[in-house]
Amino acid sequence: MRIFVLGAGLMGKEVTRDLIRNPNVEQVVVGDLDISRAEQVCMQLQDNRLQAVYMDTADESNFINFIKDFDVVINATVYTLNKAVAKMAIQAGVHGVDLGGNVNDLAKEILALDQEAKQNGTTYITELGVAPGLTNILVGHGAKTFDELQSIHLRVGGIPKEPEPPLEYNQVYSMDGIIYQYEGKSTIYRNGQQQEIPTLSEVEDIYFERFGPLEAFHTAGGTSTLPYTFPTIKNLDYKTIRYPGHAKKIKLLSELHLLRDDYYVELDGQMIRPRDVLAKVLEPILDLGDKEDVVLVRVILEGIVAGETVSREYELLAEFDREHKVTAMARATAYSISVVAQMIGSGLIHQKGVFAPEQIVPGDVHIDEMAKRGVHIKEKSLINN
Repeated sequence: MRIFVLGAGLMGKEVTRDLIRNPNVEQVVVGDLDISRAEQVCMQLQDNRLQAVYMDTADESNFINFIKDFDVVINATVYTLNKAVAKMAIQAGVHGVDLGGNVNDLAKEILALDQEAKQNGTTYITELGVAPGLTNILVGHGAKTFDELQSIHLRVGGIPKEPEPPLEYNQVYSMDGIIYQYEGKSTIYRNGQQQEIPTLSEVEDIYFERFGPLEAFHTAGGTSTLPYTFPTIKNLDYKTIRYPGHAKKIKLLSELHLLRDDYYVELDGQMIRPRDVLAKVLEPILDLGDKEDVVLVRVILEGIVAGETVSREYELLAEFDREHKVTAMARATAYSISVVAQMIGSGLIHQKGVFAPEQIVPGDVHIDEMAKRGVHIKEKSLINN
């Protein structure tokens, strides 16, 4: 199995670390626009199967020719490259996966490449982060156990183990992605009707083992491809988990237009976007640094089984890896996409086309593989009277 990892950032590094644990992986090539970052990953992980290369996805012909010899391409770069990389992988006849990016229209555009992927004999799976991604896999796994799936409720958060002011939050992925999910509308379903409701709204209390009270509130993008996969779903919502008071503080920033993507002001003869300034200001303030984080996931499914109303709940608590100094978010995300890439490379996933995770990833195998990596997912079922 030969795998090309595009992107030598935190996720790319941890994906690579996981891949080389598998003796059936013959080679892993790490490509980045900054080759020094790719070389550093290879140097730190110290394995003779690793190779670093300079790679610019803007040079389409070179990229397509280069990846033709690989079994799977793992796109661990920013979401803005997802569609371009998917198209090039499919054109090259190479299987691929990406981390998604909480952007619903982008997922639809990639799914629209399905026919071309079938014609080229390739498998491509998009939206393989934590949420969307791991959550979708759990939904797809649980959905098979219902005669009629009626409701999907997702609660997800990457938070510091110990909260600190001013926002009781530390950045565990891109600032652009964080701001995106806070601004705009959240797509939900209630009583079979699609609704667009404000982000940062309908704050609820939520508790996890060793963590609580916490709060959960609507954010953008988390439902991802689920409405397309389950078009008859009655209730569907996604909320982000944070420490209490976080939503109120972010809502103030939103009301001041500091999160808007389309809002510009003139300053000293130049048009600037306050959102860009805010991101630059927040990055050093919210930097996780050497602090520890946790990832909390709860997926609740409700529906009918043998005439009875049943609920199934999947819960994950991933923690910081102290031995390797790896964040919980990187572990939960990188391990998940690496597991799926290896399923494709080994032939376990063999259907051709473009898929959302819930449509194709075998959830039982995924749960077992994540447990082998120290990320445990608990399941419990209840019969509702």
